[in-house]
Amino acid sequence: MRVLGIDPGIAMVGFGVIESDRHNQSMISCGVITTPAGLSLSNRLHLIYEDVRELISTFNPDAMAVEEIFFNTNTTTGISVAHGRGVILLAGYKAGVPIFEYTPLQVKQAVVGYGLAEKNQVIDMVRRMLRLKAPLKPDDAADALAIALCHARSSTSLLNLKGGNGACSTI
Repeated sequence: MRVLGIDPGIAMVGFGVIESDRHNQSMISCGVITTPAGLSLSNRLHLIYEDVRELISTFNPDAMAVEEIFFNTNTTTGISVAHGRGVILLAGYKAGVPIFEYTPLQVKQAVVGYGLAEKNQVIDMVRRMLRLKAPLKPDDAADALAIALCHARSSTSLLNLKGGNGACSTI
């Protein structure tokens, strides 16, 4: 199964593509989509939409895993990120890719084993799980791979294999 993981944003959108065969995962590609700060929100959203469509076309994923937004203190930034997340979901939907959504807590639990893990713990576990020589930079790309790994691990859960409804989405 090929999974495209997406860490939503406006200035920077992390992406990671993995191949998973139940117990083994390997990285195919990862990186970031960036949009210039001086562009209007609508232009930035268009760039993100087109780039996600290109990722889907290039890597032909079996599933797309997208992190849900966690509002911290800056709701203005959160709203912009929500707009970016919307066009990411639209790109996946229009391409016919099944979309699954995970909270940051679910991603950390699946990758580290602890839902309140620190960012550096997640990055290190991504490196270990994918047998990489060094931690990935930027963090957004590592986060996107963590989201993809979360889906790969969740989709092979015994709950899904033993007559569960198979729905990994949190919605």
